[in-house]
Order: sequence, then C-alpha cells, then structure tokens
Amino acid sequence: MTTFSWSELRRRPVYEDGHLLVLDKPPGISVMGERHTDSLTDLAAAAGEPVHWVHRIDKVTSGLLLLARTPSAHASLTRQFADRGADKRYLAWVEGARLPERGTIDLPLRPGRKGTIRIAGERDAIRYDADRRRFELPESAVDRSKPSYGSRTDFATALVSGDRTLLVLKPVTGRRHQIRVHLAWLGFPIVGDPLFQRGQPEQRTYLHSWGCEITCDWRDEPRTRFWAPPGEEFLDVFADGRKPHLDDALETLAG
Repeated sequence: MTTFSWSELRRRPVYEDGHLLVLDKPPGISVMGERHTDSLTDLAAAAGEPVHWVHRIDKVTSGLLLLARTPSAHASLTRQFADRGADKRYLAWVEGARLPERGTIDLPLRPGRKGTIRIAGERDAIRYDADRRRFELPESAVDRSKPSYGSRTDFATALVSGDRTLLVLKPVTGRRHQIRVHLAWLGFPIVGDPLFQRGQPEQRTYLHSWGCEITCDWRDEPRTRFWAPPGEEFLDVFADGRKPHLDDALETLAG
C-alpha cells in the first residue's frame, strides 16, 4: 500500500496564495474522512498547515483539488460548488467503444445497498434520445421508493482506441460517485474502477480531475481557471500511439 506525506503531496502545487491551495492529488489517498488511514486533510493538519476541503474527489481519482486556507475563501468556494458555479472537467478511460461523439447522461441517482450509489431505475429502462443526444430514464421508470437526485454529466469523445474510449467529461451536477455510476450503468465502466470491476488485478482507476473554473473573490479577475494536466502514462496507456483530440473535445463541451 502506498504511503503519503504532506510534504510530498504539496511539493509542486498547481497554485497557491494566502487563501487557496490547489494540488494535483495522486490516486490512492482520500481527501477527508478516511477511517483506517490518514486522509489528505489529516496529513495537512498534522504538519501544521490546516486546510479545508472545498470539494471532494474520490480516493481512486487523481488530479485537481482545491483546498481553502481561510474561512472566507472556504465559504465562497463551497457555495460555488453547491450552486453549480464551478465549471469542472474530468478525463476518463472507459471500457467500450460505442458511445456517441458527444452527449448528455441525465440519470437520477439514489442510495443503494450498504452505502452505495445507483441509478434510480432499472438499467434496461435507460433510453438514448439521438435527436437530443441524451441518455435518460422515462418518468414512469424512475424508482420513487427512496429519495432520488437529478444528476447530469455531459461528455465528448477524445479518442477511441480498440475497445476503450477516452472521454472528456463535464459533471453539471456534483453528486457522489456521479461520473463513475453514470458511465457504469450505461455499460461503459471506467477502467480499473473498483466499484464495478471487482476481482481484477489491482491497477489505478483511470479517472482524472482535469480542470476547474471558479470565481476567486480576492483575485483581480472575474474567473480563474486551474488545470492539472494528466501525466503521459494516463493519456498513452491505451492510446496505441495515437494522440487524443483533447482540444476538440473541450470545444465540443463548451458549445
């Protein structure tokens, strides 16, 4: 099991000032609330540099992570994430090669067994509306036995390589495990995702928090963009020597 230290985690920050610390988190460490091992915020506090998480990315997810250093920054930034004012982008390699070039996954989520998250309906009831480029559940197919929450993920294809696809994703809502559950229930699980690929040889989960645009009240600019470019090992691992069309996919999602 990989061990982490705060000095190593924050050695090359994406950005930092007196209000905000932006890191490129490696996979394998929780942001907060880890039961049996130290979380990232635990390590920071123990090192005498307490920070407050603004948003969470899963333990298995790598990439961009915003941490507030002051109460005012924490309040402002968490409000933006809650109100969908933070514009986020993720990268994911998924199993399968038959997704549309772009589309929207509009599927409600609800709690499942033992703390899991699932779609609020049966997999067989999911429909794809080609005119609207949208995966959705008919209202009549939504399971109302437990509270459910509207969840939307937009995506664009950056590369199809064999039986795997590299996606650029925009989670419009920010539900727990949203991207992972949405893709898995369509039949395109993220490569290496332990939630849906149990029993496979241990490997990293190919989900990366890539970029985020927010408003930093203390900075003299209307919006600030942060990026955590993935390493070549992430982009190249299944690409078979081909170059992903990341800029095109970003432009598609912006349209």
